Amino acid sequence: MKAVILDAATLGDDIDLEPIRREVDSLEVHATTLLEQRQSRLAGAEVALVNKVVLDAELLAALPDLRLICVLATGTNNIDMAAAERQGITVRNVSAYGTASVAQHTLMLMLALANRLPRYQRDVAAGEWQRSPFFCLLGHSTLQLAGKRLVIVGSGELGQAVARLAEAFGVEAIFTARPGNEAEDARPSLAELAGSADIISLHCPLTEATRHLIDAPMLARCKPETLLINCARGGVIDEHAALEALRAGRLGGLAVDVLPCEPPRDGHPLLDALDEPLNLIVTPHNAWISPEARANVVKLTVDNLKRWKTKV
Repeated sequence: MKAVILDAATLGDDIDLEPIRREVDSLEVHATTLLEQRQSRLAGAEVALVNKVVLDAELLAALPDLRLICVLATGTNNIDMAAAERQGITVRNVSAYGTASVAQHTLMLMLALANRLPRYQRDVAAGEWQRSPFFCLLGHSTLQLAGKRLVIVGSGELGQAVARLAEAFGVEAIFTARPGNEAEDARPSLAELAGSADIISLHCPLTEATRHLIDAPMLARCKPETLLINCARGGVIDEHAALEALRAGRLGGLAVDVLPCEPPRDGHPLLDALDEPLNLIVTPHNAWISPEARANVVKLTVDNLKRWKTKV
């Protein structure tokens, strides 16, 4: 059985791929793959392992030997699932591999925003502390988490992990109804909870129901000191509306680990705004990258290979 990894670099060069190699007859490893290289590299392969490389219908039709696609991530939006099904190609992804890593990152963003870390770091770098008439700076009012309300969109394993960590700081964590299913969900909707939220944290997939879930009207429902964190997917918030609210003092802080287009080769307004004195944090989609999480991707992929082999 020939297997090919098209974008192994997304796992990092410190992760051992030997467990995958033991499950196949041969394993070709490519750090990255351009669109025009996909077909030649996958020719004759029964198993394709990809993270973000697009496998569309046209490509799949040109790969008659392909029988299994292992996605080295949870999202499968880079795979034409309908085309794979028509051709009898099994698609397996991995989930819950980075729960601890992403939850930790989310709390880091929450704490940094609450303590106005971006603004105070900028002040220190500009010499404001050195020029202070007394021992500290207190120009930016911080948010004590104890007793505050955290509204979480997404009550899966990740959302639950974030809630547990936040509760250790004395935060009240409450989950919204599933977006798009509010009529069948007994929990309050985000629209109902937004006005009472001190922090909103997003841990939901990007769907038609969640695209621009946080838009200008939703932001208008929020308190001006509300902190907004997106470790879900770019596009769940309207970043332009959120940035406008932050600049106008209608949002207390904004932190994102994701953008609609990644990498943002053409730039993005949030990246440009990092030079401004705002309570703003942008991290490069690296909430998930702890070595433990990346090694877990390999372990879960091996599990997928083993289960598939027992059925063929």
